[in-house]
Amino acid sequence: MSISVQDQTGNLVFISRPAVRIVSLVPSITELLFDLGLREEVTGITKFCVHPHEWYKTKERVGGTKNISLKKISALAPDLIFANKEENVKEQVEALAQIAPVYLSNIATVDDALQMIKDVARLTGKDRTGAAMVEQIQNDLSQIQINDTYNVLYLIWQKPYMSVGGDTFINSMLNAAGFRNVLEHQIRYPAVTTEDIRHLRPQFIFLSSEPYPFREKHMVTLKKETGVEQILLVDGEIFSWYGSKMLRAAAYFRYLKQHLGI
Repeated sequence: MSISVQDQTGNLVFISRPAVRIVSLVPSITELLFDLGLREEVTGITKFCVHPHEWYKTKERVGGTKNISLKKISALAPDLIFANKEENVKEQVEALAQIAPVYLSNIATVDDALQMIKDVARLTGKDRTGAAMVEQIQNDLSQIQINDTYNVLYLIWQKPYMSVGGDTFINSMLNAAGFRNVLEHQIRYPAVTTEDIRHLRPQFIFLSSEPYPFREKHMVTLKKETGVEQILLVDGEIFSWYGSKMLRAAAYFRYLKQHLGI
């Protein structure tokens, strides 16, 4: 049974049957493949694919997301490769296409992520499981009560401080939780100074656990430098990992808002 799916960059991915030898170069998609039940079919992952933990120890690691080993991937003889436009290098993705069909994801919104789940499920013969997962995520997120919108600055990096613009998946997840990103008018990952933050006057600052591992000491410093009282360490995976991680999002958002007293 042949399968054809248009990936999120407009390229047609064609395979003659559901994939049985898969290489994933995207940590969140690796976790999704596991949760779709593809225990044996996944043969290669990156060193950043830390979920599930058992795969990190047992699956072939083919490098990092931006410095993959084409030799290792070729040796695995994959029939499908999952990559991401932002996380992987364009030239390497083009080289991968000479080895096997490549599904290239490009996620900026919750809807993009849900479509990707459907596409991955379709290409791996897990249509029903994927559809059920998407329905569960949609139902859970739709039940989040949004009585008001709260202004938040979401920081992902220090030295310099870096945040997220309105064209990012993190921004879309903030909106789903009932927050307004104070930098929604900017794009990608803008740098901000403490003076900028004082002018932006966010009600809350969220310090992400990744990619920069913010700690409590950073909360103390930022309170002194910006005057923002409500600064919180948040789970970066919940806000940035598109895929099955989204099944945990609604419960986490409720916990977060309860913690903030809103």
